Amino acid sequence: MPYIEPKDRSRFDPHIDELVNELEITNPISPGDVNYIVSRLIWKLWMNNRSYTLANNLIGALECIKAEFLRRFLAPYEDVKIQENGDVKL
Repeated sequence: MPYIEPKDRSRFDPHIDELVNELEITNPISPGDVNYIVSRLIWKLWMNNRSYTLANNLIGALECIKAEFLRRFLAPYEDVKIQENGDVKL
C-alpha cells in the first residue's frame, strides 16, 4: 500500500524526486535503469536482514506495486486507446 502518511512521505520524497530527475535525463527512460534501481533497493534490503518473512514482504510489495500501477495508470490509458483506435474484434 503506497498510501503512507504525509509525514512519513517527506523522508523519502526528496530522494525519489532526485532519482526521477536523474532518470529523466535519458529520454526515453531506460527500463534497464529503472530495473537496476528497484533491484538494488530490494536486494540491499534483503542482504541487510535475510529472512523468509522479509522475502515474503518484499515480493508482496513488488506484486502490489505492479497491481496498483496496472489499476491506476495502465488500465485507464488502455481505455483511452480503445476509444481512439477501436476495440479488438470478437
